Amino acid sequence: MGAVATRVFGDDELERLRGFPEINKEELIRFFTLTPADVGFIDPGRGRSPKDRLGLAVQLRTLPWLGFVPDRVASAPVAAVPRLSEQLRIPIGELRFYGERKQTRTEHLREVTRYLSWKPAKASSTAISMCWAATASPPPPRLAAASAALARPRRGRARTTRTARRD
Repeated sequence: MGAVATRVFGDDELERLRGFPEINKEELIRFFTLTPADVGFIDPGRGRSPKDRLGLAVQLRTLPWLGFVPDRVASAPVAAVPRLSEQLRIPIGELRFYGERKQTRTEHLREVTRYLSWKPAKASSTAISMCWAATASPPPPRLAAASAALARPRRGRARTTRTARRD
């Protein structure tokens, strides 16, 4: 059997794609406005500290925006954090302490996916549905654009393909 590995992006491009992009005003309002139900989900009555509530809010609003949540939640867009902070009445600085335990981020992401009714992607899914496994709603704009970029051949640079065979 043979295995094929394809390298589509360089290290710098991968790092950029794994992080938070810049956010425009329309996206800020659309994706980083908490509903009363969102606030109830994040509610301190569930025993969450301020840092955990703010970090959870960032994950909750990032997932529909990007289709995934970058590992470094504390590096969320500068405009998004104060917006969430104000809505939750939590000091902005609390976010820097979020996710000191990696398990906290993972547990919160699981809670967020359940709250948003997201479903795990199947191994045979296409590029978009691997990241966006929601119901009938369209994928987040940023995810759709990234998927389209993957489908387009790059100009001026050939794609790097490595092939490994195992006998």
